[in-house]
Amino acid sequence: MPADFSYEVTEKIAVLSESTKGWTKELRLISWNGREPKYDIREWSPDGNKMGKGITLSDEEIAVLKKALATRDI
Repeated sequence: MPADFSYEVTEKIAVLSESTKGWTKELRLISWNGREPKYDIREWSPDGNKMGKGITLSDEEIAVLKKALATRDI
């Protein structure tokens, strides 16, 4: 990501996992650069100030993912 970006976590939805070093992989709603919030999956440091690489999904993309996962035997 470029150095000149901003984000606001609008909702913490779920912690998916936690590493032995305390980093958590989370599903959150995040507004990037003042835009509408999108679903975001990435790792966060224990203090929440650092983030790893992640994936951001629109409402439509998360709906497709939800439907695809619902058809799987997990």
